Parts: sequence; structure tokens; C-alpha cells
Amino acid sequence: MPVIANLLELYAHDFSEFHSVELGPDGRFGYPDLPLYWSEPERHPFLIRVDGKLAGFALIREILPVSGTNSIWDMAEFFVLRAYRTSGVGTNAAKAVWRQFPGNWQVRVMRSNRVGLGFWLHAIDEFAGGKASSSKDEKAGEIWDIFSFTSTAQH
Repeated sequence: MPVIANLLELYAHDFSEFHSVELGPDGRFGYPDLPLYWSEPERHPFLIRVDGKLAGFALIREILPVSGTNSIWDMAEFFVLRAYRTSGVGTNAAKAVWRQFPGNWQVRVMRSNRVGLGFWLHAIDEFAGGKASSSKDEKAGEIWDIFSFTSTAQH
């Protein structure tokens, strides 16, 4: 947990380029839900490594159905250090996660995160072979693109 907490600071700092993120009084951005990834069975934290070196993290959560529908896997947070971006590390890590958790998936991306949006469009298209759908949502004045697709054990 401490390693991901440290990486989350870099992630939040990157986000501050296009989204208002406030520092706490301790000089850290923080991530209040992080402990839940070690206490709730529907949440899964992952470190991304390249040749044994830290390269990023992924936080995955299963959104459980209210009634009568299947659960949805959600890429809650995903971060790759700048040194490893554009090298395929992020795409390979995302694909590994999607393969590990077959089923319905969603990836939510702030439209203002242009670099992230381009990454996810490419990674999802490569994985889902053009079989992803997209929708738009607005929360607190921010537009989100939501990509939905299905992962099977054969991917």
C-alpha cells in the first residue's frame, strides 16, 4: 500500500495539469479510498513493473449489480511513469488486467485528459478489436468518455 500511495502522488500531480486537484495541508494529494483495496474483496491493486523496476499501478474494482445484471469491472485508476509511456508498457499492463478478470468492463476517461484518452482509445481498440462501445457522462462540469467492452478468457 505505501508504494501505491507514493505513486498516486505522481498520478495526482499529472492530473493537476488538466483537472483541479487540491493538495492537503500535509502537502500531499492523498487518495482516501486506497485502504479499501486491501479490505474489500471487489477491489484489486496491482503494481506495474518493467525488468523488476516500478513502472506504475492499476486499481481495479468490481461494480456489483443492484439486481439482475452482471457485475462490471472498472479501471478505477491507472498510471504509468512518464519514462515508460509510449513503449507499450501501459497497453500490455491493461491487457493483462483485462485478461485476468473476464467479463464486462468499463474504462472512464476525462475528456480533458487528451493524452489519456488517446492511450485508452488505442489500448481498448487493440484489445477488443473494435467491439467496444462508448458513451458520455457529465459530473461536476467535467465530461467523461466511458468505454465498455467484454473480456473473455481467449483474449
